[in-house]
Amino acid sequence: LVEKERMGETVDRARLKRLLGMFANLGIYQECFEKPFLEASVTFYRAEGERFMAQTDSPDYLKHCEARLGEESARCAGYLDPGTSRPLTAVVEANLVEKHIGGILDKGFDKMVAGHRLDDLSRLHGLLSRVSRQEKLRVAFVAHIKKQGEAVVRDEENDKDMVQNLLDMKARADSVVAEAFGGGEMFTNALKESFEAFINCRQNRPAELIAKFLDAKLRVGNKSSDEQEMEDMLDVVLTLFRYIQGKDVFEAFYKKDLAKRLLLGKSASIDSEKSMISRLKAECGSQFTTKLEGMFKDVNLSRDVMRGFSADVQRTARVPQGVEMFVNVLTGGYWPTYASAEVNLPRELSVFQDVFRDYYLAKHSGRRLVWQNSLGHCVLKATFPCGAKELAVSLFQAVALMLFNDARQMSFEEIRAATGIEDTELRRTLQSLACGKVRVLSKEPKGREVDTGDIFSVNEAFNEKLYRIKVNSIQLKETVAENTQTHERVFQDRQYQIDAAIVRIMKTRKTLSHQLLIGEIFNQIQFPAKPADLKKRIESLIDREYLERERNNAQIYNYLA
Repeated sequence: LVEKERMGETVDRARLKRLLGMFANLGIYQECFEKPFLEASVTFYRAEGERFMAQTDSPDYLKHCEARLGEESARCAGYLDPGTSRPLTAVVEANLVEKHIGGILDKGFDKMVAGHRLDDLSRLHGLLSRVSRQEKLRVAFVAHIKKQGEAVVRDEENDKDMVQNLLDMKARADSVVAEAFGGGEMFTNALKESFEAFINCRQNRPAELIAKFLDAKLRVGNKSSDEQEMEDMLDVVLTLFRYIQGKDVFEAFYKKDLAKRLLLGKSASIDSEKSMISRLKAECGSQFTTKLEGMFKDVNLSRDVMRGFSADVQRTARVPQGVEMFVNVLTGGYWPTYASAEVNLPRELSVFQDVFRDYYLAKHSGRRLVWQNSLGHCVLKATFPCGAKELAVSLFQAVALMLFNDARQMSFEEIRAATGIEDTELRRTLQSLACGKVRVLSKEPKGREVDTGDIFSVNEAFNEKLYRIKVNSIQLKETVAENTQTHERVFQDRQYQIDAAIVRIMKTRKTLSHQLLIGEIFNQIQFPAKPADLKKRIESLIDREYLERERNNAQIYNYLA
């Protein structure tokens, strides 16, 4: 009768209840009914489990398991003895759930996570919890996240979208953990373990792209201008930052981009900038953000310096009329290292530089000023046939354009001789003026590249509708050379840190074996390194006579005072 009911037929439950009650009263319930009933249930559910696993997908199978458990619970409440409930439930769990965990996970887990099927995942978590097999679910979850994340990180063609894709993936995974897996510590730690594993499978690149992602978000022109939205975004990006091992790579690129935002006036919100630095300070300590905070300090001090300069009537009288200039005085140790770029400034600008230099050095004796021409930007007033315009340009662009105050057209060679700008930089500058979206100059012959024989003239057909036109976005774009230099600086800094760690360790320990020294170094450095790289630094210190090898054992090092 019970098997008929399991197969969907209707049975007389009242009659069954009276019959089983009689068995219980006679004391033969367990021997005459429960034992053979449980054995028959094992056979029934074993066969049904195998049949349904072969015929259905995982989500439908899970629903069937949940329904069967509900049916057996109702059966126990309806006419079976209460003592049968636990062993009967165990039979269903063992034969429908526990026996087929591997099949359930293999057939459908990845699809359920990829499809964000929270109800099905919650059902799976609940059923595996009943048989204490959450660990198998954790292992499957870790494997899925690692596989999916590694595919994102290794997809070099879509590097520009990597960080956003990882943030979307993290948000979906978080909701799975919170809503489907109950937000337990086991799965929270599993998610952290997964991200730490795959995000570092491609060394340094994710750290660089996270810094560039933040640059795009913190720069003027970012559409998500809502303050709370910005704060939430900083929080989720910081989560990714926690997982990366190459935090020094992040710092180098973040510092370089922050410098451009501050010096070119491209920061969307100083409050958001300071908020991000506060987060980095809380995460990594004050040493990590000392230089970033120093950059803000320099910008604020520069405003005070310029107020003092403007108030010095005697000096400002020597400045050409109609020219306004603001100077940022930067402390060399705080800011990225910039290559010196020579340029022949127009008289109006060179006079201002000389007057400011005299003023500043009179106030601060013993200091030295080095002009960073590549970071300068200007607003030029220009008159075209269509009317007067203001052009927001880089210093190099301004120097090139001002040549056309005295000439109708000039060749590339003439511009190079007059400006003194390095060849590659000049080509890049003229390309932005004559071949870009906003074409202030015309070029003959036409083309996207600048060649040595090209002739340039003012674009008489220039007809932009806006009064102020931005042409200086060239300064915000990172060149291949800049990217390479930043990576080289990080590499050099790492070598210095490894050297310092080795000397510190050996100065304390005096004598140490190679393996113990390598282990100590790994404990002290904060970035990924290979044993072969550490060995090279040890050899370098031996050559420089900081260390020596034991005469009788080359695997032992001694510190040389």
